[in-house]
Amino acid sequence: MSGRSAYAAFHEIPRAPRSTLAWNVYGKGIESVGRDGRPEIVPVATPAPDQLLVRVDAVGLCFSDVKLIRQGGEHAKLYGRDLASDPTRLGHEATVTVVAVGRDLESRYQPGQRLAIQPDIYVNGRSTAYGYTVPGALIGYHLIGPEVLAADDGAYVIPVPPDMGYADAALSEPWATVEGAYAQRRRVRPAAGRTLVVLRAGDDRRYQLDDVLSKAANVVRAVDDVPAGPFDDIIMLRPRSAALVSRASDALAFRGLLNVVSDEPLDGPVDVDVGRLHYHYVAYVGTRELEVSRAYGEARNRTELRRGGVLVVVGAAGPMGQLHLERALRMADGPRVAIGADLDAGRLALAQERLGPIERATGRRLILTARDVAAVVAEQSAGRGADDIVVTAPSVAAVTAADAMLAPDGMLVVFAGVPVGTRASLDLSRVHLFGAQYTGTSGSRIADQERVIAKTIAGELAPGRAIAAVGSMEAAPDGLRALMEGRFAGKIVIFPQLRDLPLSSLADLAARDADFAAALGEGGTWTNAAESVLFSRYLPAAVASPG
Repeated sequence: MSGRSAYAAFHEIPRAPRSTLAWNVYGKGIESVGRDGRPEIVPVATPAPDQLLVRVDAVGLCFSDVKLIRQGGEHAKLYGRDLASDPTRLGHEATVTVVAVGRDLESRYQPGQRLAIQPDIYVNGRSTAYGYTVPGALIGYHLIGPEVLAADDGAYVIPVPPDMGYADAALSEPWATVEGAYAQRRRVRPAAGRTLVVLRAGDDRRYQLDDVLSKAANVVRAVDDVPAGPFDDIIMLRPRSAALVSRASDALAFRGLLNVVSDEPLDGPVDVDVGRLHYHYVAYVGTRELEVSRAYGEARNRTELRRGGVLVVVGAAGPMGQLHLERALRMADGPRVAIGADLDAGRLALAQERLGPIERATGRRLILTARDVAAVVAEQSAGRGADDIVVTAPSVAAVTAADAMLAPDGMLVVFAGVPVGTRASLDLSRVHLFGAQYTGTSGSRIADQERVIAKTIAGELAPGRAIAAVGSMEAAPDGLRALMEGRFAGKIVIFPQLRDLPLSSLADLAARDADFAAALGEGGTWTNAAESVLFSRYLPAAVASPG
């Protein structure tokens, strides 16, 4: 069957086989993925009335998968689960095709329909993420039901048009996490909860607090002290002690908000749990003014990159770093210059190949460097510092180095998933004195992924451009090992329906397949045409034939 016809046939309504391959996870370590280093053969079930049977078409691998492999049942999203007796399955960056529909869902879904899965699922406010709590997509066919289709935000699936590439659809999820990093995920207004007001002894300034405190259900007052938390909101009036602000930060509840109201700097940097910025969405706001409410609101607390500013992405040569840079370069009103910093000069060279065409097309300036980043920032900002810094490397040293390069009113985004309990010293005086922002995000929302898919349909994004290597179902463990080793400077995608394709870089595939090489885009980047060639080579005839 030709490449075009195999790919076209695969797009048609699929049939369900009797069995399929699956990579279940039974504990810590890569050796616990599958059985004796091989995928298991598992039966394909018929959907119940509230279930869909889906075929998995593409799965992106993510460093978050590595965290689960290393932590096993101790991973935060597994809640102490005994994986030996109750295994899970990796694969949260996924796109699927509906094979069969349970009778209760027939008005909403139909065989042949394409879907992307939004994995950041919540049930009754509790994270039950796909690829973690809910077994994920490293399987050929599986059932999804109310755990995905009837959770807190309804169905955590997004329709995908039939002409969108499988890799593009799967990678809409990591792209959604990038989009989500610039949406307001923190709470930047007072809550109707428990509020602490910390006064400074001897401070006789007349603050306007009543309109803020009227929203609180319970108000606790203290002088130069932080009582036992957690508190939904903490308002600190003219504090001087960075250590006191640090203790207050630790007393914040999940999505807690700390408001420093002062016209003076603190006596030093604040020791902050930066893992809570990423996972708990704690927020730091502030104002110089006596009217405490001036610290709040979206206008005061931005999340988007500054127009005409200087952006730094730390860990720029990695897959997610490249996505942040691409987004910035493509923004109509984005930064004037984007600086990508990474210690690996070889990976930076590969990133330049991928991002260079976008730089030329958009007319923006891209600087990729492995040398003294602070000197580059100083040169590009005339000594002011970076307007925005995004840290995609899970390192305390990276966060503290980034903070030292930040402009007084800049924004620092802790994008990398540093564990809760990871502490770094930050100059939080910038927040109340100049309006600086410290933010962090984990995962994405359905709206973020819908926006990515819409941009892809409109030709504004090509998520597959981030791909560095691909493989068939058997290659999944090697792909996970490659993530651990940092073997590739881009995303790895597994195609569960393909067979006998070892984990291969695009460059290696192009070197041995002239048709594949010709189908790649500028800079050797992934395209739907390249995907079609790949399917022509590695899609078994039995799978290619529609039911």
